[in-house]
Amino acid sequence: MADLPPFPDDLLTAQQRLHEARTAYADLCRTLSWSVEPLPGWPGTKHPHTDEITGGREPSPGYTPEQAAEEQLLRDLVRDLAQQVYAHPFWATLEGAAAVEARTQLKHHPRALPDAA
Repeated sequence: MADLPPFPDDLLTAQQRLHEARTAYADLCRTLSWSVEPLPGWPGTKHPHTDEITGGREPSPGYTPEQAAEEQLLRDLVRDLAQQVYAHPFWATLEGAAAVEARTQLKHHPRALPDAA
């Protein structure tokens, strides 16, 4: 990797917050039921030779109002931070392959990683 460009502090901070928000959103989504609304499940399919049952789902109770609000909040935060990073004025100072390389470097910059604080 080439030398790291001198990223502005606010861009590094926004990228770090974006990493953290994406992680928080993914963690939350792993705890939620498979459907926002309550829906019935369906049985799996039994394999004719092994009797293994694959597919199917348990019924979904849906999200509670608190879960729906937290999911919406984190999804909006991820979107807003992604836009803040994407549209930062710093990118106008680079062209072509240099811009692509710099965007990749920003994602892995030591000061932009989630545990950099």
